[in-house]
Amino acid sequence: MCTILSQQDLIPSKRKIDLDDEFDSTKNYDHVRQKKKSNVLMMRHPLGIKPWGNYYLDQSNNNFKGDCRGSSLGNLAILTDDLILEILGIFDARDLLSLGLTSKVLYCFSTFDDLWKQLTIKKYNGDWYWQGTWKLTFLKRSYKEYCLEQAKSTIHLTNFYSDTLFQPFLCSSTGMEAYLGVENIDRRSNLELSEFIKEYAIPNKPVIITDVVTKWPASRKWNMEYLVEKYGDVLFRAEAIDIKLNNYANYYKNTMDESPLYLFDKEFCKKCDGIDDDFSVPEYFEEDFFSVLGENRPDYRWLIIGPAHSGSTFHKDPNSTSAWNAVIKGSKKWIMYPPDILPPGVFTSADEAEVTSPISIMEWYLNFYKETQKSKPRPLEGVCKAGEIIFVPNGWWHMVINLEDSIAITQNFVGTWNLKNVLLFLRDKPHQISGFSSLVWPNCEDIYNDFCVKFEKFYPEVLEKLELDNSENEKKKEKKRSSLWEQLKGSDDQKERKGFTFGIFDDEE
Repeated sequence: MCTILSQQDLIPSKRKIDLDDEFDSTKNYDHVRQKKKSNVLMMRHPLGIKPWGNYYLDQSNNNFKGDCRGSSLGNLAILTDDLILEILGIFDARDLLSLGLTSKVLYCFSTFDDLWKQLTIKKYNGDWYWQGTWKLTFLKRSYKEYCLEQAKSTIHLTNFYSDTLFQPFLCSSTGMEAYLGVENIDRRSNLELSEFIKEYAIPNKPVIITDVVTKWPASRKWNMEYLVEKYGDVLFRAEAIDIKLNNYANYYKNTMDESPLYLFDKEFCKKCDGIDDDFSVPEYFEEDFFSVLGENRPDYRWLIIGPAHSGSTFHKDPNSTSAWNAVIKGSKKWIMYPPDILPPGVFTSADEAEVTSPISIMEWYLNFYKETQKSKPRPLEGVCKAGEIIFVPNGWWHMVINLEDSIAITQNFVGTWNLKNVLLFLRDKPHQISGFSSLVWPNCEDIYNDFCVKFEKFYPEVLEKLELDNSENEKKKEKKRSSLWEQLKGSDDQKERKGFTFGIFDDEE
């Protein structure tokens, strides 16, 4: 295998990027991001792969020789590209390298970076140092003597067409500019608590608050260099792996993945001594009834770090909770739909237990975003910039994409205005409950009763006012209520708005 490695040309990075031997906490890495942007060659795959649409355009060229797929793949040409990749997914590194020597087209398949990503994570978890592609990262981690300078590909195909192999390159090369045109989420400053409750908490409506995070010490101190200096050797959770922050920082600054690994750690306050002194819960969100469970409360607070293009596809927050998301560095684009409107490209089961959507955010953008601008109702959209915080009402579908390298904190909570929804969720959808310890509650159906018992001790008689029955009268009331979307379009009728508050007190209380 070592002989093959020394002779085999490897796929280059999609852009040429300066990679340091180790992350230098004293260095400013803005030049790396700018260099990555300036070296983007849109639609020109480094191996010459083209999407299938180009096949029909190229037929008019006198030099067109047809698709080389058949002659290069032989009997395998009968298989779809997706099926070939599925088969290659069971290969080990030696098999993939050997396969890549047999033909140019199989070389393209065998260097598909997601195959090497899975191999790297399966074998090394987060114990690796980013080398520009997942293949190079795996090989350098496996063979320290491997010379990266010699890993230069000379293979270039002029007549190979594959949407499957081209799409990751297209998605990772697509810029963020098209996301910046629409801004229709309310932006507020100097917002009184009573105003927030009346205008946003009760009607369950999103808002971006611009003057809260700027008062936090984190707003002045936090950037990747600072965090690496303080917590570089701490293991953080990034999707399915645990990785030291200094290793993730190098990946974060240099990756061009279609769907970059997203650091999303719920234990950061326990792991990082003193980090919770750098931020505080804003007064709008201080009420959190899950706190009655003490240490047994569900997961609720996360540190989020990710490069441009990273983020989360459409989802609703767990257990029908509301949330706030504060951006410390960078910026995030939010696209949001009310609970009763399913976003385009998203499919769910009747009870929303199963959600199907495009694998990557950019895939959704390329296929569905234009549709959202033409169809009605249009989503709420907005950019939450550094120093700003967004309120995410319970039940809302939302997709988030980092427009640039970003650092943020998010927290889910249960307040007066979403308590009824949370209780109904815990009672009626126990198998969809998440974030609770299975050691404390091996049976999810017990969580609702246990929470009610604890809640009643701290807030006696409150539950009686909620009327959590499923009577016919309640169902008829629900049918008469206008959709939440109609309310958000600007109705001034207080009674109509109050129908969707799910509150437990009247306006005076």
